[in-house]
Amino acid sequence: MNPVRGREDDRKYSGFFVIIVAVFITCLITANVIAVKLVDVFGMIMPAAVLIFPVSYIAGDVLTEVYGYHQARRVIWLGFFCNAIVVGAVLLSQVMPPASFWDGQDAYQRILGQTPRILLASFVAYLIGEFANSIVLAKMKIATGGRWLWMRTIGSTMIGQGLDSLVFILIAFSGTIPAGALAAAVFTQWIAKTCYEVIATPLTYGVVGFLKKREQVDFFDHDTRFNPLLIS
Repeated sequence: MNPVRGREDDRKYSGFFVIIVAVFITCLITANVIAVKLVDVFGMIMPAAVLIFPVSYIAGDVLTEVYGYHQARRVIWLGFFCNAIVVGAVLLSQVMPPASFWDGQDAYQRILGQTPRILLASFVAYLIGEFANSIVLAKMKIATGGRWLWMRTIGSTMIGQGLDSLVFILIAFSGTIPAGALAAAVFTQWIAKTCYEVIATPLTYGVVGFLKKREQVDFFDHDTRFNPLLIS
């Protein structure tokens, strides 16, 4: 198998590529739905989304490592727009008048009725974190000549998840909780998500190895423009 130095507009999508994209978007949307619940994990209080959201980063790592940043960029934006559709549908359903015999409106709004500030924090943090993760991994792949996958996946996740946690907590909760609590929340989420990536490294290796062998592709983004807005 030879490394691929392809064009940014190369549009060949295999069944395996579609599966990885589906996993990425499903994890993203699921995380946003279950994030309203706070859980206690070994004494650390975190949103329940910590169970599934890091999987979207693993899927993003696989996309960038195998197919290149130019493809991952499209998927990140696709995930953003799919999530926006879900959020829009949820918000619209909340303002629609409930049936006279249905008594679940208050519970429905409490669970799914995220405030505009939380939604803004989620959208901004997602874009910054995912693009940082993908760009760092792609550039590290070039710098290392494709070696040390574990270092690229963990290193890019530390940066991407760190930015995601920092941006989300600051936008969502600044001014409502003490600065010390903000810092603790950012650190706790960052550590938990990074540990998730470390534990999942053998799985990432297995999936990446399988796809590179099956797809006969190992993309290096030598000629790729890394501007996140270039989605065409």
